[in-house]
Amino acid sequence: MVGHFQFKQLGSSYLLTNDFGCHCFLTPQQFHSLLRDKQPGDADKQQELMEKGFLYEGGREAYIQQHMSRLRGMRSYLFQGTSLHIFVVTTHCNGSCIYCQAQSHLTGKRMMMDAKTARKAVDIALQSPASELSFEFQGGEPLMNMDIIREIVTYTESLHPQKHITFNIVSNLTLLDADKLDFIREHQISLSTSLDGPREIHDRNRPFLSGEGMFDAVSRQIRWLHEQSVPVGAIETTTRYTLAQPEALADAYCEMGLHSLFIRPLTPLGRAAEQWETIGYTPAEFTEFYRRCILAILEKNRFGYAMYEGHARLFLRKILTQYADNYMDLRSPCGAAVGQMAYYPDGNIYTCDEGRMLAEMGDPTFRLGNVYTDDYAALIGNPVFRAACLASVTESQPLCGDCVYQPYCGVCPVVSHALQHDLTSHSFYRCNIYQGMLDTLFTLLEDTSNLELFQEWL
Repeated sequence: MVGHFQFKQLGSSYLLTNDFGCHCFLTPQQFHSLLRDKQPGDADKQQELMEKGFLYEGGREAYIQQHMSRLRGMRSYLFQGTSLHIFVVTTHCNGSCIYCQAQSHLTGKRMMMDAKTARKAVDIALQSPASELSFEFQGGEPLMNMDIIREIVTYTESLHPQKHITFNIVSNLTLLDADKLDFIREHQISLSTSLDGPREIHDRNRPFLSGEGMFDAVSRQIRWLHEQSVPVGAIETTTRYTLAQPEALADAYCEMGLHSLFIRPLTPLGRAAEQWETIGYTPAEFTEFYRRCILAILEKNRFGYAMYEGHARLFLRKILTQYADNYMDLRSPCGAAVGQMAYYPDGNIYTCDEGRMLAEMGDPTFRLGNVYTDDYAALIGNPVFRAACLASVTESQPLCGDCVYQPYCGVCPVVSHALQHDLTSHSFYRCNIYQGMLDTLFTLLEDTSNLELFQEWL
């Protein structure tokens, strides 16, 4: 019997995937033999198809039992409550990023979260049934309100919650000093920053409010953290200015002693939406940039420098191990409310980081409630939460259900709403971006010489 699968012609081969996260490459002759004769006409390939659930013998119950663990692994995030809690501790920032998704020309308020609001937000976050929680501090520039970060961390720890809680600060690092670092180390808070490439690109993308470039300050702080044996992660946001320099981007990360490069495409929200004609690009342009980045990183691997790309690592874990990390953008349903919530300085609570960014553009569609009027049960019962969940189940999306990449992908109802004013309409930009990334990875996977390196990334 032939199990359900999706397929796509990729180069000279056919790529097959199934809901268990397994994949298989077939020649055109094998593919047509499978459709016609229910077998590929090759004994080794038939064994592979059997092991991965594309073919099966016996009844459907035995088939399901055999592959149930894979399906659970691909949907493991559904067996927990809201795990990521984003505290927007301030909307102030000392930077002026050209693509800032947390600011736009409509943003008129400059707010700092106060202690009372912070404690209320913590109380709600701890009501989540998830046994493991991540508290993430964002802004603006969150280090501009370090006092509230201290308040949230110490208040949370004083409650002795029966949960494992990790803390993370997402910062440009320029305001980090020895006193703040002492607190960060004492409470084992992780640090994440942004590095958009070599000096000319980073300074163009991420200047200070004064207009001065930020590269020297950020690179100095990263090196200082390395000297202090404090790990720091970095992400890159791709603008039109980056597209021609993927190799220089990888070089910049190596020179900074960073071993992971998370390539993030622009999301057309906030200032990025306003300046799209200047800094935006087509999915095809991004795909070619991404392909060259992956090749540059693989080349560094071959010459002994350990490095991986973050998006690829998330995809490859699903593709090669049939296990999905709890990454909110690549879930089905997405992480909106069921996986994450964002707490704003005024106490408003949103489904996700993107939901609060949309509110900063003047559209509060994804507001769930407020820390002063609602508890966790009320937030989960909000129709906005249910609508976001329903709209982001890829299996039920008209253009996703039969897509070969459906097992690995995710949709964002916030972006769909922002771009097309409809939760269930597809964001073709985002869809084509992910398709391009996955085309790149599967094309490279077909060459078995890359497989060992990709496995090391996991």
